[in-house]
Amino acid sequence: MSDERHWVTRRAMLQRSACGFGWLAFAALAAESAGAERDSRNPLAPKKPHFPMKARRVVFLFMEGGPSQLDTFDWKPELARAGGRFLAPAFTFRQHGQSGMWISDAFTHLAGLADELCVLNGVTTNNAGHQQAVLALHTGSETFVRPSLGAWTVYGLGTEAEDLPGFVTINPISHLGGAQNYGSAFLPAMYQGTRLGVGQQGIPHIANRYLTGADQRRQLDFVERLNSRALADDPGNPELEGLIQSYELAYRMQTSVPETLDLAREPARIRELYGIDDPVTQQFGSQCLLARRLLEKGVRFIQLTSTRWDHHNRIRESLGGRAAAVDRPIAGLLADLRDRGMLDETLVVWGGEFGRQPYEDNPGGRGHGNRGYTMWLAGGGVKRGYVHGATDELGREAVAGRLGTHDLHATLLHLLGLDHEQLTFRHAGRDFRLTDVAGQVAREIVA
Repeated sequence: MSDERHWVTRRAMLQRSACGFGWLAFAALAAESAGAERDSRNPLAPKKPHFPMKARRVVFLFMEGGPSQLDTFDWKPELARAGGRFLAPAFTFRQHGQSGMWISDAFTHLAGLADELCVLNGVTTNNAGHQQAVLALHTGSETFVRPSLGAWTVYGLGTEAEDLPGFVTINPISHLGGAQNYGSAFLPAMYQGTRLGVGQQGIPHIANRYLTGADQRRQLDFVERLNSRALADDPGNPELEGLIQSYELAYRMQTSVPETLDLAREPARIRELYGIDDPVTQQFGSQCLLARRLLEKGVRFIQLTSTRWDHHNRIRESLGGRAAAVDRPIAGLLADLRDRGMLDETLVVWGGEFGRQPYEDNPGGRGHGNRGYTMWLAGGGVKRGYVHGATDELGREAVAGRLGTHDLHATLLHLLGLDHEQLTFRHAGRDFRLTDVAGQVAREIVA
């Protein structure tokens, strides 16, 4: 058998094993022809926004479980005096910064950066069930499989990273929708999130155990020649174009990923800033520091996840512990981005799928609250030291500055230079968008 025929017969195996990233190549094969006109040669190439962008990149800090706004960022003096079935705030609130923003003692480090925050106190979502609300926050839909916010962002803007994916999710949850929360659904699969661990977890199969670098390069070049021949017979085929690009990206990632994940390269003062060497903050601090390193490499959308914010009892102890784990790392991330001149073009988003109610649930805890809760933004073209929206005097529901899920998504896309009504993808005979047929931009928060 000739060498050429031998390789042809092994082509299916190569498509699974080349660069150790068969999953990425397989994902590219799922790309739909409807997206070919965007950039048939490289679907991840940077794209021109609809209008000048204020933010070039996003860091989404997802607090899974529904953090209590009434014990963190939404000060309700009436609730502290209500008594009866109402639960008073578990922490003391104080005013911070020149803005005089009210922040509880659960976030003492973040309070020092109050003048960088744009607090949204009127956020709402349709459903108080975890899975439905999580999916809505991430995809805009509670019930249907839809592309995630990160996938839509990279579809609309591409990425500036040459050797990393455009969308990275660090230690995401495996429940409450799991991969749907960072998937691409009917968008071309190159836009889905790449799941990444911290430290030795990293990305599986990042190293090729069977071939040297030179041999692997020869293998990849040969596979590309075969694919190019097939492409010549079917020009513009997005599946083949995507396959070629995925192999090249996977090959480059073998060098870039280990280097990016090596947090030991950071000086001691930066490790201290993020709390890397403190057992309480080490895990989330590592995620935040890794996020900054990915941003520097040009990754467009990064999501970090902190779990266990579902506090139905003993909220002072349970929320206090979760806040202590993320407070210093998040403050460190904001300060580091600001000091490096990156915060102005980085949109930082913090929040969970919903908030909590003012009533006592189990002893010392709160039940789910979806009618009015808090998220906050920083950098990326939002007003600094600003509070938008409000709940009623006891924090039961939003009464001003209401932001539903589609409104929130429309606003985030607007800050990225994308018109949420124009960012569409044709699938199953109709044009889909992240915001469905709704969504109003909260222009009041735009700097």
